[in-house]
Amino acid sequence: MPEITLSVEAEDEGKRIDSWVSSQIPDESRSRLQQLIKGGCVLVDGSAVKTSYRMKMNDQVCVRIPDPKPLNIAAEKRPLTIVYEDASVIVVNKPRGMVVHPAPGHLSGTLVNALLGHCHDLSGINGVMRPGIVHRIDKETSGLLMVAKTDAAHRSLAAQLKAKTTKRQYLAIVHGSLSHNEGTIDAPIGRSDKDRKKMAVTEKNSKSAITHFKVLERFEDYTYISCRLETGRTHQIRVHMAYIGHPLAGDPKYGPRKTLPIHGQALHASELGFIHPVTNQVMLFQAPLPEDMEQLLDGLRKNRYC
Repeated sequence: MPEITLSVEAEDEGKRIDSWVSSQIPDESRSRLQQLIKGGCVLVDGSAVKTSYRMKMNDQVCVRIPDPKPLNIAAEKRPLTIVYEDASVIVVNKPRGMVVHPAPGHLSGTLVNALLGHCHDLSGINGVMRPGIVHRIDKETSGLLMVAKTDAAHRSLAAQLKAKTTKRQYLAIVHGSLSHNEGTIDAPIGRSDKDRKKMAVTEKNSKSAITHFKVLERFEDYTYISCRLETGRTHQIRVHMAYIGHPLAGDPKYGPRKTLPIHGQALHASELGFIHPVTNQVMLFQAPLPEDMEQLLDGLRKNRYC
């Protein structure tokens, strides 16, 4: 287990340890370093501290970085729609109903299992359960995801997400008729106080969340829209649209029971853009609307769901 020893200078006094250590060890992600702090692998003057610890001048910080654990997630030969692949990144079109990464009690049938069956060179920054996963979309959301094959690519893509320079556009069908043709929802999202399994617009323990929407087509009781994410909070589009009174059709968590006949929310990640971590080229990918949403739109146009 390699160790890195750091000393705190006067200009860094008062900074949170997770932020400061991240600036000192750029090869490790902040989330990874937070995990190490919580696990007692980051010591200040020989003692473990919390992630909220504020640095003091002349603090001696020892960071112990555990050796990589062997990957014990099974590789599975499952169908994958690969939109693009090279030595650094993969872009996949995930089907609705597929979980992105394994979790305790759910170790098979995920996108990660399928990726491991497709190739063995995925980045290890997010640990053994999430190799290569830079961002995720919900199980019942379809569409484009970028996956890192190297740690360097992972750091680059994660930095672009943090800097809000990636392009992530979604297509959705929502309940009701929106009063504006386009708009922006700027409302912070955090864990719901009423139901810890849900997210909500709240000022308490929340993070900034911004969604831009545009009406594409109106029907009697539903609206077809596009959404562009400026931030990437958990369930962001689902929470924001429910917050303004237009929950996604089919959404089992945030929408009404009476809805359109679709298994899961009518949400599709249709466009994904980023700067290639090696070539610096602008990469832009599109995924056509899945068949289930096409069928819903066809039915709405024929007034089948009035």
